[in-house]
Amino acid sequence: MDTEGAGGERETPARRRGQGELEAQVLSVLGEATEPVTAAWVLQRLGSGLSYSTVITILTRLHAKQAVTRTGRGRPVLWQPVANEAGLAALRMRSLLDKQSDRDAVLSSFVSVLSADDEELLRSLLAESEPGGGPGNGPGNGLGGPGGPGAAPTDRPEG
Repeated sequence: MDTEGAGGERETPARRRGQGELEAQVLSVLGEATEPVTAAWVLQRLGSGLSYSTVITILTRLHAKQAVTRTGRGRPVLWQPVANEAGLAALRMRSLLDKQSDRDAVLSSFVSVLSADDEELLRSLLAESEPGGGPGNGPGNGLGGPGGPGAAPTDRPEG
């Protein structure tokens, strides 16, 4: 609903952000950093009229989701990403799955609504993650897991 501002001009109310949009923006900003950074650094780069406390709340939620790490007990607290945007989406999916009593039914329903291209991609990723399945012995998932950033070298013999 538009409101009338000073001078008879129409003002449009601020758009409400989608769920997870701020988290994705904060992760994106953190991803630009070359070292752990303060919340004030994140706030400065977001430049979207957010308050410092909002940024702290978002960082704290991301920390609870294991998408960022927090270093230092005193001040300043430094923040660093663990997951990228894709990794955060994967964490959300895993969290939802963990809350379900019938995992088989949930996964079956999920696969049944995938496009043919997405189903093929999923099959390919699963094949790569099997022992000896493919390059890197697993897909990069944005979480630093198998095949992702920070992955440990494999114990395969040179050959």
